[in-house]
Amino acid sequence: MKKNKLLFVLAFLSIALVSCSRATVNAKNPNPLSLWEDNAPAKVALTAYVDSVTKKGSADFIPVKDRIAVFDLDGTLFCETDPIYFDWILYTQRVLDDENYKNRATEEQIALANDLRKAMKTRNLSEDLEDRHAELMPQLFKGFTVEEFKDYIRAYKKQDAPGFKNMKRGEAFYEPMVQVVNYLVENDFTVYICSGTDRITVRTQIEDLLPVDESHVIGTDNTLVATAQGERSGLDYVFTKDDDVVLGGKAISKNVKMNKVSVLAQEIGRKPVLSFGNSSGDASMANYVINKNKYKSAAFMLLCDDTEREYGKLEKAAKMKSDCQKYGWIPVSMRDDWKTIYKAGVEKR
Repeated sequence: MKKNKLLFVLAFLSIALVSCSRATVNAKNPNPLSLWEDNAPAKVALTAYVDSVTKKGSADFIPVKDRIAVFDLDGTLFCETDPIYFDWILYTQRVLDDENYKNRATEEQIALANDLRKAMKTRNLSEDLEDRHAELMPQLFKGFTVEEFKDYIRAYKKQDAPGFKNMKRGEAFYEPMVQVVNYLVENDFTVYICSGTDRITVRTQIEDLLPVDESHVIGTDNTLVATAQGERSGLDYVFTKDDDVVLGGKAISKNVKMNKVSVLAQEIGRKPVLSFGNSSGDASMANYVINKNKYKSAAFMLLCDDTEREYGKLEKAAKMKSDCQKYGWIPVSMRDDWKTIYKAGVEKR
């Protein structure tokens, strides 16, 4: 009898714990977008969309497995004006300032580093910088293991952000957009990041900061090889017990514009229903999501129109707003829609 009572009590406690756990998991934040202005058109549009596609019985209901959202990184989730892209500044530091590398830098690498530093001052980015950076950046860390490269990025993240007070380079996430990511995850969306930045770099940028699994990070890809592989192709070399996976030093593809659509189709296998971007590099991704989609879909584009709390570019913002009207994207005003941009205490220098 005592044994039966004990089993009953244990069973009851087990059910209670499971119920409690489920209640915790299912508990929704009553104000998940608290850093957005209450009547911000983009917030209203997003919450209305999520309500319509997650409510069972709704004509717009989307099964959980198909609730896929894709986010660009720089200028969408993370600052790209400090004073320029995270990985571009990393390049200049490696070539011009790193005592372990600068004496080995080639003339071509040094020329690009100097051009990037000029661009940082003028904020005038010539079109060739992106292609040159994509080609040369992998060379700087050739032979690093993946973990060594991640450690290098982690150390870089701890530097002070030059454009802001009370912020480290790795803390430059837009807090209202972090809320969007969390809000979607709470509503059973699977979130992917699709960035023009190197994939391993992005994985290291977001670790412990965003609820996005490493396997859901898509970025620019560079070669990875075995330690002793040398110049042999992957078809001619067998990985051994003594090998590590190291950076191969060569670019494979730059994940911008139409390349984002191609890689999304390859890696996910399902068409996303939400897209978030901020530039012409995200236009193809946005159009891919909202056109010929079997589900209700939407694309949001950030406008860099805040010159008080951020280093906005009003001409670029006006062009993006016009493109939103043209293509059916939903504009997000950093100036008008957000109560804050960065974490508490951060100020523009």
